Amino acid sequence: MAAATLRPAILRHIRLLPTTVVPLRTATAAAGQAQVLARWLARPMSSHDAHLTRDEVVDRVLDVLKSHPKVDPSKITPEAHFEKDLGLDSLDTVEVVMAIEEEFKLEIPDLEADKIDSLPLAIEYVANHPMAG
Repeated sequence: MAAATLRPAILRHIRLLPTTVVPLRTATAAAGQAQVLARWLARPMSSHDAHLTRDEVVDRVLDVLKSHPKVDPSKITPEAHFEKDLGLDSLDTVEVVMAIEEEFKLEIPDLEADKIDSLPLAIEYVANHPMAG
């Protein structure tokens, strides 16, 4: 019974029209439907079904660096190191990582952010992040 009332509520929430609900005939059918519903509810739901391509990530990360006020855009390459090649200090690196988080609408944990000190590492992190958008 709970599945019969839950289904239309879920369908309204995701803006689909409910189909006719057939009453459950046996306890076995009810158990089977409950398992199907539990599997469906447990599946990961994301609005990011189309993940970014690596080229899109590279272009957008390079654009983030080019817009940073302390970076000379002519020195930016996909292989650049923030300190050695671009002359950024640790505070600038934190600002760049925060700008990357904002650009891709994701949150990089501090332990991971501390490891990102070059464009290849930034690109690799974003390209492998399932929620990068």
